[in-house]
Amino acid sequence: MNAIDESKQQSDQLPSINEVPTVLQTAVGQMEWSRRYTHELLEATPMDRWYETPSGHMSNVAWQVGHLAVSQYGLLMFRIRGRKTEDLSLIPGRFRKTYGRGGTPPLSQDGQPDPAELLTKLNTVHKLAMAEIANVDPAVLLEPVEMPYAVHACKLGAVLFAPMHESLHAGQIGGLRRGLGLEPIR
Repeated sequence: MNAIDESKQQSDQLPSINEVPTVLQTAVGQMEWSRRYTHELLEATPMDRWYETPSGHMSNVAWQVGHLAVSQYGLLMFRIRGRKTEDLSLIPGRFRKTYGRGGTPPLSQDGQPDPAELLTKLNTVHKLAMAEIANVDPAVLLEPVEMPYAVHACKLGAVLFAPMHESLHAGQIGGLRRGLGLEPIR
């Protein structure tokens, strides 16, 4: 067996039901770290520049923030417990289409939420998602899902993917900030 096959075999082995709480606790810690870093970047970025798309970039800070809200909802709420009626006001279809995977970043703020609204949405989704995760039955997290996920093809794998995804977009926000001529924060 080569190293790639061995790695795949190891990643296909689900944690035991007794290991799930520890893995979940680690993922939540990573999510909190990623969110703090994202907030540091956002706090250092003037909101009146969030809809600017720097030369050579295909996105802007506003789209990244909206996308993080949509994706965290998708990975940590929708994938874990399904859609609830109140989700339609939390992540309306138009918002999901604009800021979801494959959405086109708006070139201006016209008809879009202002940066303060985007930040509120990001924070609201995070608070609700963390409450959902805190109360989830460990057995539910071992139920299978389709991509995207990390390590395991189950709901726990979707949870593990969430902090990786946020860190990736925090890096994009950092690159956008540099494209706007702002100094790095780290």
